[in-house]
Amino acid sequence: MQHLPDLSRILGGMRWALVGAMALRAYASERLTQDVDIVIHAADEQAARVAFISAGYRIGGSLPIGGCTVHPAEGAGYSINVLAFDEPWLNEALAQPMYDLAGFPVLARHFLILMKLQAGRAQDVADITRLLRRADQTERATARATVATYAPDLLDDFDALVVLTDLEFGTGSSAAT
Repeated sequence: MQHLPDLSRILGGMRWALVGAMALRAYASERLTQDVDIVIHAADEQAARVAFISAGYRIGGSLPIGGCTVHPAEGAGYSINVLAFDEPWLNEALAQPMYDLAGFPVLARHFLILMKLQAGRAQDVADITRLLRRADQTERATARATVATYAPDLLDDFDALVVLTDLEFGTGSSAAT
């Protein structure tokens, strides 16, 4: 398991959750990465920048999807992509996180699937299949309902990914792995 900086100490009482490769370790085998991705409320972005600077990080560039990248001042350690979102589902998602084996908050599977589906990058699609592979029918139904509520235009894409996951890994593999 890759080790993260103590983000809870850095961010204080701010609500945040892992959403990138390291978030997957709460649901599937960990995927190696060079950075850490977290999500916060857009309204907390300035406070997060100040908190990271106070912790010895330097602010890098802004992210096109909202937020910024912060880098450890000494050059050792993870860069952190701080995604600052103002999505209608984010408050609920941050209020009810899951936790990885190290105790870090992670978006619940259904919100992580929604976020990755909305991003639509190739790695996000691959991550969705990993998340679906290990999801039971109840978790898949919850994910589908979440997509239907917050991104109904992506429901066909979600359904296609479920079918592709089952074709690749076998129907019923989600409960066995």
